[in-house]
Amino acid sequence: MGRIVAIYGSPRRAGNTATLLAEAVAGAKSRGALVDEIVLRDRKISPCLEIYGCKKTGECVIKDDFQAVRDAILAADGLMLATPIFFYTVSAHVKALMDRCQSLWVKKYWIDKTEPGQRLLRREGLLISAGATKGKRLFDGTLLTVKYFFDVLDTRLWDSLLYRELEFEGDVEKHPLYLQQARDAGCRLAGAICADNA
Repeated sequence: MGRIVAIYGSPRRAGNTATLLAEAVAGAKSRGALVDEIVLRDRKISPCLEIYGCKKTGECVIKDDFQAVRDAILAADGLMLATPIFFYTVSAHVKALMDRCQSLWVKKYWIDKTEPGQRLLRREGLLISAGATKGKRLFDGTLLTVKYFFDVLDTRLWDSLLYRELEFEGDVEKHPLYLQQARDAGCRLAGAICADNA
């Protein structure tokens, strides 16, 4: 049975990405996956202060909710990340989590001396993102950022669901196809993880 961490990165509890992620979670659970849901807006996670207290052990010296979120991710077989677009990248809540994972980067590349480009993929990752505009490059920054974030977590960007012209809370409800795609992605992710663990 696979374990998935679902990270809600929106500042809105019932925003479009939160609604889409809830559908993906329901899909994964319907396939037997255990899902740990984490709402970042409810967690106290300081931004990285770049004091490099992590240089010796790879452990971030700022003590807050980051450690519990990190441990949940590292114990999982799959990761779902949902974020709205803010200035062509992830939300501040997601970025704070990413930046605190600099301690994992330090451990991986400075302490454990992993060769750049050497990848040991331990989990599969699903990105769900929504933005208000039609811009062709709306998701370019987010995709690049998430790719490198997932890299430090030994996670493959397995799939991404990217939706334009969703701005106001509830807009996604007008698009039942998007909701079905999210549920289907959750089912498929759980299936992929369970197959890997068989």
